[in-house]
Amino acid sequence: MNEAVKEAIRTGKTALGIEFGSTRIKAVLVDESHAPIAMGTYDWENRLENNIWTYSLEDIWKGLQGCYKSLTDDVEAKYSEKLTTLGSLGFSGMMHGYMPFNAAGELLVPFRTWRNTQTSEACRKLIPVFNFNIPQRWSIAHLYQAILSGEDHVKDIAFFTTLAGYIHWKLSGEKVLGIGEAAGMFPIDSTIMDFDQKMLDQFDGLHNFDWKIRDILPKVLVAGEPAGVLTAEGAKLLDSTGTLQPGVPMCPPEGDAGTGMVATNSVAVRTGNVSAGTSIFAMVVLEKAMEKVHEEIDMVTTPDGMPVAMVHCNNCTSDLNAWVNLLGECAESFGVKVDKNELYGVLYRKALEGAADCGGVTAYNYFSGEPITGLDAGRPMVVRTPDADFSLANFMRSHLYSAVATLKIGMDILLKEEHVAVDSLMGHGGFFKTPVVGQRVMAAGMNAPITVMDTASEGGAWGIAILAAFMKEKKDGETLSSYLNDKIFAGQTGTTLNPDVEDVKGFDAFLEEYKKLLPAEKAAVAAK
Repeated sequence: MNEAVKEAIRTGKTALGIEFGSTRIKAVLVDESHAPIAMGTYDWENRLENNIWTYSLEDIWKGLQGCYKSLTDDVEAKYSEKLTTLGSLGFSGMMHGYMPFNAAGELLVPFRTWRNTQTSEACRKLIPVFNFNIPQRWSIAHLYQAILSGEDHVKDIAFFTTLAGYIHWKLSGEKVLGIGEAAGMFPIDSTIMDFDQKMLDQFDGLHNFDWKIRDILPKVLVAGEPAGVLTAEGAKLLDSTGTLQPGVPMCPPEGDAGTGMVATNSVAVRTGNVSAGTSIFAMVVLEKAMEKVHEEIDMVTTPDGMPVAMVHCNNCTSDLNAWVNLLGECAESFGVKVDKNELYGVLYRKALEGAADCGGVTAYNYFSGEPITGLDAGRPMVVRTPDADFSLANFMRSHLYSAVATLKIGMDILLKEEHVAVDSLMGHGGFFKTPVVGQRVMAAGMNAPITVMDTASEGGAWGIAILAAFMKEKKDGETLSSYLNDKIFAGQTGTTLNPDVEDVKGFDAFLEEYKKLLPAEKAAVAAK
């Protein structure tokens, strides 16, 4: 088996995916069976400069080269081979944000990441013009806010893109984006697999600059389409040792939402996935675009252009983790050293012993603001009635419910108001690490079956590697969904939990109390 892998590395029968996350850059190399054979990582962190969350260009290239070197070191350590060529290559990254360039290719202002929320004025004005929800983190919101604020650089923009689009451009010379990533820049019309022409025209009516919005946006490509090749200059940018040879075919750069859909086999209509970690979001592939505008719901697409409704919440497990750490510290005060994984397991399982409605204990997990519930900042809180059953089980259960509660509010709009049909939801992320518990809570909150795969993939970096492989291997007429079902996930097994009737009733009762007490959370924020 090792010899077969070595031969695949030597002959370029591999696909490499590299994803830029908020705190880690990760590379995954797969062989012809699409299984990971090597990995690389590089830790990095955004910085707040002049009230803008950013990464410098130096950070980006140092991070990319560091991650790639980590990968090649792994290849050499495992197989005693140097990575000189690849079968295909793809990049993905955290979506949205703002990177505007002039005609000379110079970045006009520091990279503004998705995390910046200074674009509320732009969103308020764009939403009624487009009759389409524009979240603050979207690229077009950043551009229009720069226009409204009279920023001088806007007149010089020749091109603007996302982080993944920027890296792909510099490595291939191609100013393109995968449609899923493009959907986080500007609204997409899934009937033509391109930016919405009516909205492009409407946006041009809002400014007086020499450029047209179409001319400064990247070209939109769908999964499976070629997106250029690694140039000689690009190969040197990626591999500073000069070992990697140019000419590697590249797939369209995608966003982390799209690679998450691929990694969980959630690109078919009526499928969805829930990613639950530091933040939490659910994505459901729709049969058709929604007719009403809901500011709680983002409309994006799959990597092959199908409309996707996305409910995104800023807060999930941060407060839960803080309480687990505190309870671990309590145990250590008695001289008991507890393994962190065991601590999580015991406390999560304890939650299942609690009352289905948490017995009068309500938790709010808001470390930061949460647009869905109208909060521009957060204050983690625990609220209980004097006669509440304040047990450890109810306390832990309330925090697990709290991690899902805001997502539930957004999903209710989709499922109850828009009557969106969902056949399956795939769960992934740290919330599901303890078997059964997070899955059972999520099933109760969503009132839908939740599946967690037995074989955990390597996440988004693996997802973009699979998209790179799809671009190379795609047969005429083959869809991304059929490719994933037949060639990637065939034979893989998972555990599906259906919602327990009593859990669903309990979660609904908890949520009613949660909504009633939201004014207390808002008052805490207002009191600073």
